[in-house]
Amino acid sequence: MSVAFAKEESAEAASETILPARPISDRINLVTEAGLKMLQDELAHAQQALEAASVLEDLNERRRQSAVPVRDVSYYAERVRTAQLMPGPTSNQVVAFGHILTFERDDGRTQTFRIVGEDEANPAQGSISHGSPVAIALIGKTVGDVVLLGQRELEILSIS
Repeated sequence: MSVAFAKEESAEAASETILPARPISDRINLVTEAGLKMLQDELAHAQQALEAASVLEDLNERRRQSAVPVRDVSYYAERVRTAQLMPGPTSNQVVAFGHILTFERDDGRTQTFRIVGEDEANPAQGSISHGSPVAIALIGKTVGDVVLLGQRELEILSIS
């Protein structure tokens, strides 16, 4: 095997294993207790995966197996470092981070979501990011308020 071929193979393997960084939002990193724990657990999981990959003997396989954990360790370490733990809301008078709120859309649909941090938001499971357009429109409002979101109206039915 020629040296040129070996170098080309190594360069290809290296380029396959360097992943772009996960984007980090420029928003303040507010988290609930559950959100902080999730970030810490994800960081620990990524560190364990990186440690497992580091003992592989085959250099190319080690690079491939390390690519995602390297990226994730960097991401989750930064998210844990910048996390600002928010206490639970003390009042249900005004929509704030951590609240569960129910609102009705002008098309008659009723939805309930909890406002949480970006990393823990999962609309399919009933949570939205504090930086989402819906949360931004509703934070600071009270029961009975109607807010305009684009060309749609939302009426707050309950806050808990």
